Order: sequence, then structure tokens, then C-alpha cells
Amino acid sequence: MAKSKTLYICNECGQEYPKWQGRCNACGSWNTLEEKVQISTSSQKSSSVRLNINSIKGVDFKDETRYNTGMAELDRVLGGGLVKGSLVLLSGDPGIGKSTLLLQICNSLANDKKVLYISGEESERQIKLRAERLGVCSEGLYISSCTDCDAIIEGIREEKPEVVIIDSIQTMQISSIQSVPGSLVQVRECTQCFMQMAKSLDISVFLVGHVNKDGGIAGPKVLEHIVDTVLYFEGDNKLSYRILRAAKNRFGSTNEIGVFEMLDKGLCEVKNPSAMLLSGRPAGVSGITVLCTMEGTRPILAEVQALVSKTAFTAPRRVSAGFDYNRLCVLLAVLEKRAGFLFGAFDVYINIIGGLRIDEPASDLAIAIALYSGLTDKATGDDLAVFGEVGLGGEIRAVSHIRERVREAARLGFTKCIVPKASLKDLDKSENYNISIYGVANLRQAFKVLETIDNKEEKK
Repeated sequence: MAKSKTLYICNECGQEYPKWQGRCNACGSWNTLEEKVQISTSSQKSSSVRLNINSIKGVDFKDETRYNTGMAELDRVLGGGLVKGSLVLLSGDPGIGKSTLLLQICNSLANDKKVLYISGEESERQIKLRAERLGVCSEGLYISSCTDCDAIIEGIREEKPEVVIIDSIQTMQISSIQSVPGSLVQVRECTQCFMQMAKSLDISVFLVGHVNKDGGIAGPKVLEHIVDTVLYFEGDNKLSYRILRAAKNRFGSTNEIGVFEMLDKGLCEVKNPSAMLLSGRPAGVSGITVLCTMEGTRPILAEVQALVSKTAFTAPRRVSAGFDYNRLCVLLAVLEKRAGFLFGAFDVYINIIGGLRIDEPASDLAIAIALYSGLTDKATGDDLAVFGEVGLGGEIRAVSHIRERVREAARLGFTKCIVPKASLKDLDKSENYNISIYGVANLRQAFKVLETIDNKEEKK
């Protein structure tokens, strides 16, 4: 006989309690416990579900395990395409373009597949209006406006689409659960139901997720553990460029990024991010260098700006946008101790242009040279690219993918490149890179190379 049991669950961390209390002992939040009625069967009743065990060699594996979404940038981040039977969570700030991106890929997917777009935030007429603006008109695209999770799953079992989009998971609800849509329990249980449906029916499912005020995905942390892939859409609403990252991917790398531009007719792929990030770069200005970083397998050139000015405060300011603040403080200490450049009386501002966030150690040398250029007020040259990791002893350590970085710099017209001396052995000597490569072992050597380049430019 079924028995009911009342539990109280914290909507911040998911901790369960047998009775209500004002404060959650796990996360310390107040008034976050919600009541949930749990129905359980007798422990003596045996389960009717039998475990199915197969040899891994006997599992059927077809070649067509991925779908091309029609956007190469999205396919890159997903690891080569949308995997059949996968559950993908797409999250980002309001208005960043999550629904726009998913509705656009429907136009390509629905050409030869049955796609179902379910919205809990818009009516069918509103979806149609947005689809016309984006030029989405495929016959294989079906739309619905519903928030009942059980009704959605039942409809999917009847219609049997190949791709399903749920916009958004925070609007879905299970009527048997005594809590409002968007609560921790509703989000967790609805996601669990969609995951079981995707695996059992071999249907690819996209879930749109909202973010909270801290920038994390709204709902329980377990939500990210349930899904196969977690994508974050980043960017400033005031800027037109958007960056798509994978925080988790069971079917591919998490290092790849996709770059998009928001236009009047929707999102457009940026196939050459380096040219985009370097557009509008001022010429002959001190404190500006070009960094060649790796995002997965893609080399990207980014503009680094450093402003060093006399401080009006007792403690000088240190401001960093797109680069780790603590790493900036370390580089300043290394420059003072190992190279003799004093920044104690100066405010320091670092900015990575284009909204890009750099966390690769190979960016250290570019930041250090930008700081040196800003302090001495000497321009480093408009045709110079830099990369390398800086150690606490002032040494320049080797980095990976040197050939790809150098090729990318040469492709975009750069004629000089400062690289770690220890990485020169990884270059193919038989290949003509069409660029002057300077290997340096420490910061002092890097600054001497800059002086040498300046002297040659003055003689010309």
C-alpha cells in the first residue's frame, strides 16, 4: 500500500528535512524550506523493473549519431553536432539570445527532421511572429505553448519528434508536486523527467535555463549534473557580439567557444573571431599588445590594453576586465622584483577588448609587455603578436600549440612574434611561417627584443 511522507526541501541547496525550520543548516539560508509530499511504496514490495545487461560490443552503434544544427559555431561547441538522445542545457542572461539561437537552428534541423518547439513563456502567435522576423519557415517545425510536464511528455511520445526544445525549464511544472513553477523541486523533477524521456525515446532535447543574480543557473545545482551538456551564452547586451561556451560536455571538449553577432535578423556566426576582435585597433598607441590565445583547437588573436597612470590615492588601484585580477597582481610583483619596473605609485587598468575572458597562462607575457609599454609610454608596434607563460622567477615558460598560434598571427598580417624560447623546438623547421619569430627565455630578454625592434623601425 502506498504511503505518503511529508518532507521539507531547501530551495537553495536541496537539503531535505523531516520537519520545517526557519534556517537551512546546510547553506545557512533563511525561510527557504518548502513542503513536499513524497509517495512511497512498501519496502517489502519487489520491483517490476528488470535490469538489462548487454556486452558493450553488442550495443548497436550507428554512424549518424550527431545532427548538424546548421550553425558551425554551435556544432563546434557541442563537439561536432547535436548528439541523438542528449539533454542540453542552454543558459544565459535575459535578452542575450538563447531563444533566438534555438529558433534559428530549427530552420535547418526541420528540413529533414521533425522538430518540436515548446514555449512556456510565449504564446503560439508570439512564437510565429518571432519566427517570421528570423526567417524560420520550415514545414518540419511544430510549436506549442504549454507548461505541464506530464502533458508535454505524453504529446512527445505520440508525435515522436527527433528534436525537442523546452523554453524554459523554469516555467515547467508537474501538477502532483505541491510547489510553484521555478522552485527547486519543480526544476529538478521536470529535468529528471525530460532526461528519462530523451534517453528512452532517443530524442535530442534542448532546455533553456534562466540565471540568478549571481550569474549561475537558477534552480538546484543538481540540474547541471543531470544534463549531458551545459552551455553558457555570454556577452554584454549593449554590445553586438556573443560568446557561447561549454561548461560541461559528455560528448566533446569544454574548451571550444562559438562566436556570434546579434543583428536585426537574428544571430550571425563570426567565422573569423580574430579579425573581429582586432577591428578598430588604434595604431601607435602605448600599452596595447596582441595576444594569441587558444580556445580549444582554435587560435584567436585578442587585443590587450593596459593603462598605467599616476595614482591620486594612498593605495594604487588595480582594475582588470577579461583577465584574472589575482594573476594581474602576481605579474606586477614579478615585473617589480625581476625586471625592476616599479608600479607602486601608479594605477593599473587592464582590458581585453571584445568582451573576451582570458584565463590561459600563455597570456602572461602579453599582459606583462602591455604593462611595460604603458609604464614607459612606448608603443610595441602594430605588427607584433605575443604569447608565453611568465613564472615567478621572471622566466618565460613553454606553451602548447605554438605552430597554430604562429600561423594565425601570420595569416592576419603580423610580421613579428615573440614566443617562449623553450617552445621553438616544437616549430616545424621545414615550414615557412612568413613571420619573424623571436624566442625569449625571461622578461628582460623580451624587453630587449622590443628595444631592438624599435631601433630597427627608427633606422627605416
